[in-house]
Amino acid sequence: MCMRRSLVGLIFCTCYLASYLTNKYVLSVLKFTYPTLFQGSHVLAWLPASVLFVGIIYAGSRALSRLAIPVFLTLHNVAEVIICGYQKCFRKEKTSPAKICSALFLLATAGCLPFNDSQFDPDGYFWAIIHLFCVGAYKILQKSQKPSALSDIDQQYLNYIFSVVFLAFASHPTGDLVSVLDFPFLYFYRFHGSCCASGFLGFFLMFSTVKLKNLLAPGQCAAWIFFAKIITAGLSILLFDAILTSATTGCLLLGALGEALLVFSERKSS
Repeated sequence: MCMRRSLVGLIFCTCYLASYLTNKYVLSVLKFTYPTLFQGSHVLAWLPASVLFVGIIYAGSRALSRLAIPVFLTLHNVAEVIICGYQKCFRKEKTSPAKICSALFLLATAGCLPFNDSQFDPDGYFWAIIHLFCVGAYKILQKSQKPSALSDIDQQYLNYIFSVVFLAFASHPTGDLVSVLDFPFLYFYRFHGSCCASGFLGFFLMFSTVKLKNLLAPGQCAAWIFFAKIITAGLSILLFDAILTSATTGCLLLGALGEALLVFSERKSS
C-alpha cells in the first residue's frame, strides 16, 4: 500500500511538472495567448463551481503567459489566505497558529512581490489576482457541497465539459477567434503537438490529483503538492527566461515558507 501511494505521488509530481512546463511553453514561448480556444438536480447545484473553474483556467492562462512560473505559483498559493479567512470569520472554525502564520506569510509575500519583481507585468498580476480569488472561492464552494452529491471525478468532468462549451461560445466576443488567424505558429507541428500534450497532461494531472486525495490523508497530499511545486518552480528557472534578483528570491522563499507551514498544519491536524 505504501508503494502504491508513493507511485501515485510520483505520477502526480510528473504530471504537475510536465503540465506546467508545457503550458508555459505554449503560452509564453509560442505566445499562443488565446485561452478561450486553448481550454475547453446535483449538476445544476455544481454550476457556480464550474463557472469559477472557467475563471481559474482563463485567468490562470493569462497570468501564466506573462509571469514566471515561480511567481505564478507563489501568487496561486495566496488563495489559501482566502480559504483560511473564510473558515475563521464565517465558519468560526478553530485555526491552528501554524495555519495563521502561513496565511500571514503568504499575504506578506503577495504584498511585497510586485514591488520586488524585476519582470513586473501589471496585466500578469491583474490576471493572477483574479485567478487566486477564483481558486479560493472554488475551494470554499467545493468544501460546502454535500459529500454524497457528486464524486471528485464527476465534478471535474462537469468542469471540463462546461469550460469547453462556455469558452467555445466566448471565443468570438473576446476576440480570440479572429486574433488566432494571425498566430504565426498556427500550422506548425510543434504548436499542435504542444497543445495536444497540454490537453493530455491536464487530464492526467486531474486524474492523478483525485487519486492522490482519495489515497492519502490531507497532510500527506499537501506535502506531495508542495514537493511538486518546488520541483516545477526550480526547473522552470532553467528552461525559461526568469530574472530573479535577491529581493525577488527573498519574496519567493517567504512564500515557500508560508506554504511549508500550511503543509505542517495539515499534517498535524490529520
